[in-house]
Amino acid sequence: MAVPTSSPAPAVAADAVSYEYLYARWERGNWRATEIDFARDRVDWQERLTDDQRRGVLWLYALFLHGEDAVADDLSPYIAAAPREEQRYCLATQQADEARHSVFFKRFLHEVVGRGDGSVAGVLAATEAELTWGHRQVFGRLRRMAAELREDRSRAKLAAAVTLYHVVVEAGLAQPGQHMIEDSLERYDVLPGFRAGMRHVARDEQRHIAFGVKLLADLHREAPEEVTEAIAGVVREALPWSIAVPRPPNWDPSYTECFGFTFEDLAEAGAASLEQKLRAIGLDVLALPRFPLPMDVSPRERALRGQKLLRANLIGPGDGPVSQDPEAIAIMFDSLARQADARAVAPGTTVAWAFDDAPPWHLVLDPGGSTAVAGPRAGADLTLRCRFADWADVFAGRADARRLVLRRRLRPSGSVRVLWALPGVLA
Repeated sequence: MAVPTSSPAPAVAADAVSYEYLYARWERGNWRATEIDFARDRVDWQERLTDDQRRGVLWLYALFLHGEDAVADDLSPYIAAAPREEQRYCLATQQADEARHSVFFKRFLHEVVGRGDGSVAGVLAATEAELTWGHRQVFGRLRRMAAELREDRSRAKLAAAVTLYHVVVEAGLAQPGQHMIEDSLERYDVLPGFRAGMRHVARDEQRHIAFGVKLLADLHREAPEEVTEAIAGVVREALPWSIAVPRPPNWDPSYTECFGFTFEDLAEAGAASLEQKLRAIGLDVLALPRFPLPMDVSPRERALRGQKLLRANLIGPGDGPVSQDPEAIAIMFDSLARQADARAVAPGTTVAWAFDDAPPWHLVLDPGGSTAVAGPRAGADLTLRCRFADWADVFAGRADARRLVLRRRLRPSGSVRVLWALPGVLA
């Protein structure tokens, strides 16, 4: 399926709307999740959908239900932290929307798919097994972010929280999925009740995203460096998880291809949407601090880079063997170089990896731009010796480097000062 990647919105896009306008759109667009008619959907479910399509619907729509429920639960601290009343009113409407979306998905999964006892808790429990590792990580972080925002209502923390909710979750994950679901159901002409409800959900989410972009643009004008770092930091932290959110069970492509789109299509659309929103906030996407992905390549290429890491188990849950695919390894070290914080060491400091079972690599650290180089480095300031799989676990956050050192599975040699600085450099 070809994914349209329209030109990113200009940075002034956030100025084209007001908070009052966004609130008025909510009043005009109110709809009733309890009145969606699923009669035809039940017939389609039994008579027109294939087994693969029923399995794909259960899996993908369960991801949406749990996501909507999570944001409905965790949005209250955002309302309290917003500095202006108009912003708080808009956020209050969004919390009401997320509850309504949860009711809509819950109704469909119970009344059409037949999961749970009809209560929200019952349907959540009956569909929890469908959740992916990435989904659990992203929404676990959203819950922790809400708790942090309760304690810290600073501009930087609010920017980080809005980035996670409105940019990563809604723009990068939910919106592409919503559009592909709508398009596919229209093509197959099935599930008309669900289609009608999803159109309402998508319009609500468009308004939410517009609000998030506007608020971040306002915060960015007040403190460009501080807010840019907050935004980039959240995207950097959440990226390995968000890449894995729509990974189908057992990498089985039929979960989405039964409706005419692929995992790669979803990832590309998410990458394009993320870039568009960052530009609309007013950020220079080519100069984002310590950003792990090259923003001067196409959204498709960025999506495929992330998937290459995930398929090689260089990010993700580590539920399979780590691959030594040379392309994936090159992407891993390029990502390390891009997100390295070289300010804690002297320019030109070199860190080398001498793997027991894989070709060596090294990083040349520089605040102006670090570089990753395949091959050994004689006279490196610090050399790390280990099995490649052990370093992959460190890179993916599945292992603590300090514990590996204590167990002699990671054996550093060279500058003690660089060794002590390394956790901050590669954080």
